[in-house]
Amino acid sequence: MPKIKPLDMKLIDLLFEMEGGYVLDFSDRTMSQFFLGELEIDIDDPLFAADGTSKARRLRSFLTLADTPTCVRALKALWQYRQAALANQRKDEPVVNAEGRFLTLIQGLESGSSADVIKGDPFAAVRQVNVDQAAQLKSALLDIHKLAPQARGYAFETFLQQLFEASNLQPRAPFRNTGEQIDGSFQCRGDIYLVEAKWVVNPVGAGELHIFQGKISQKAAWTRGVFISYYGFTDVGLEAFGRGKSLICISGKDINDALDKHIPFADVIDRKVRAAAETGSVFVPLDKLF
Repeated sequence: MPKIKPLDMKLIDLLFEMEGGYVLDFSDRTMSQFFLGELEIDIDDPLFAADGTSKARRLRSFLTLADTPTCVRALKALWQYRQAALANQRKDEPVVNAEGRFLTLIQGLESGSSADVIKGDPFAAVRQVNVDQAAQLKSALLDIHKLAPQARGYAFETFLQQLFEASNLQPRAPFRNTGEQIDGSFQCRGDIYLVEAKWVVNPVGAGELHIFQGKISQKAAWTRGVFISYYGFTDVGLEAFGRGKSLICISGKDINDALDKHIPFADVIDRKVRAAAETGSVFVPLDKLF
């Protein structure tokens, strides 16, 4: 999601005249038509009405939930509409340095995230996983158990790609850099995560965690990591690995619990990251977070 700060949201409220629940001169009907025509987005979707149904509340919710490219497209379209309305009505600009402040806001959003537009539903990451989708993913996970041991690791990587795609996390398939194998990557809330995936009988220990942390440390400073071990992690290994790392850990039980509860994978990442920030622990079981 775009990282719109509270002061930025206040500027958006000011520029688009959102005090009192309004947005510019839109009626409910014309705002719906505008978003469908300009952005191909249904602003009347119940997803955006969690905090209220006024036009301003739906727009704020939309901007909070949208991926950054979609958020930027919407703000630019609203700005163009606003400027055209001022010109047509021959009104002076009511906000001091409005254009400069707006462009600074847009630049800040664009510089903090990839400019790639997400294909499909840009809000898939924040929607509840539907029953059919969860059942399909659970079935795919169970099928891995039926495979020969040497085939399970590759099948698990394929399953994780499907899991990431279900939340529109823009996954990348496993790839090789010079001297190292990366089991994939994805983007969540504007942050890039490298993936290490293990389907082995024994829980993962400190050695493998240190190796993955080493891979992350050689990348850009803002890179994060997710170590996904179907059979979990040893308590001794987690203790030896220590705290204050730039990765989080997810077990197979976490994945099964999330699918059973229809929790979007992006929300799993959010809760895990927050727990790591607040406690220093790289692994907090999902059943303690939801």
